[in-house]
Amino acid sequence: MGERRKGLPRGHARRLEDRLTGIPGLEAVRERIAGWRSDAESAPQHAHVHAMLVALRRLDTINMAYGAEAGDGALEEVAGRIAHFAGEELDGPWLVARAGGGSFVLVANEACSRERWHLVADQLADAIARPIALPTGVLRLSPRIALIRALTGESVDSMLDRLGHALTGLQDQSATRLGWADGEVTVPGRSAAQLEADLLGAIDGDEIEILFQPQFSLVDESLTGAEALARWNHPVLGRIGAGALFAIAERADHIGPLSRHIAAKAMAAAGQWPGDLRLSINVTPADLAFGTYVRQMLDLVRESGFPPRRLTLEITEQSLISDITQTAQMMAEFSSQGIRIALDDFGAGFCNFRYLKVLPIHYLKLDRTMIEGVATDRRDVAVLRAIVAMARALDLEVIAEGIEEEEQRVVAAREGCAYYQGFLRAQPMSVAMFAKLARVGGEKPKD
Repeated sequence: MGERRKGLPRGHARRLEDRLTGIPGLEAVRERIAGWRSDAESAPQHAHVHAMLVALRRLDTINMAYGAEAGDGALEEVAGRIAHFAGEELDGPWLVARAGGGSFVLVANEACSRERWHLVADQLADAIARPIALPTGVLRLSPRIALIRALTGESVDSMLDRLGHALTGLQDQSATRLGWADGEVTVPGRSAAQLEADLLGAIDGDEIEILFQPQFSLVDESLTGAEALARWNHPVLGRIGAGALFAIAERADHIGPLSRHIAAKAMAAAGQWPGDLRLSINVTPADLAFGTYVRQMLDLVRESGFPPRRLTLEITEQSLISDITQTAQMMAEFSSQGIRIALDDFGAGFCNFRYLKVLPIHYLKLDRTMIEGVATDRRDVAVLRAIVAMARALDLEVIAEGIEEEEQRVVAAREGCAYYQGFLRAQPMSVAMFAKLARVGGEKPKD
């Protein structure tokens, strides 16, 4: 349908079409995502592969009550509604495909946040649930939708497997129609068990690489520090990103050793930096679940010799959901040692302002979605201005993440953000490259 007009060859489209609905089958999904990934340079800026698996409830009941013709008519109508909705609502390229039975897959190379994709799914569910007028009568369908934001390099089969598991869980919940596929992740060419075993040896084999994302002052453009990121240089599969790395570690119950290894390597490298450059380390929900996390982390800081006053721990709202009281106590222990705390991805979730009251926070780190539109949208600027004003009232400094354009940097500086990071000034870089950057005071060194 709409997607074929966006580049699927006409003859190829006919070969892949589902006869009933006239839309492609799952093979087209595999080919389309492969095409997006191989042609990343022409993709919309900040685009990411997103997908939904849509299942229709009560389809068997409709077939029995009204006949197969009514069920087929309902499927055709739903296919048309999904395609029409995607064409109206999605900015990037997309494809809708038949997954068999009463199921459809919608994939998009879309520049949007998790929250935006959730909202799109909710609106699509409303569109599908509207009455369908057929010769046999008026039907109402009740969709269930599983959602996913694909990991870098994740195979289509892994995505579909995770979507399927999420949808199975939804089918048993009469009051819930949307669910995220946050289950197990598989990486092409390696079984889950093999990956778990590989990870256990990756730390000793020094396969976990530390990269640094530079951070800069919005007052004078000076280099102020960096956020530590992790990548797994797998000897067979090549580079595995942080998302897949931590998903594998969580499944293997190996988050603790992995986090400690990353922190130790990052502090060892940062100990060689000149001046007062700061190091930021991410804290995962699994880290905070360990009762000994504070002691182990403080031991690492002492062993590394890195000054605690130059260390920032970044926690996300997701990390706080389980037990905010315990988390506040843990953060207070760190703060008492001079370590600073940043609330990361602020604005990506539901912004529970109680966190700002309870936690000993020093920085608000804005999610990139809070920055993307500030150069063109007055409402986005108004939201940014309100957040900065609130931060000032609480004696917090604001870090703007995801600065990709000079206009965004100008607005963030004008509205009072203190620091920023993003591809405008620098991409994540190796330990050696950041050391060079630090020595020249923030001016990007030549290779």
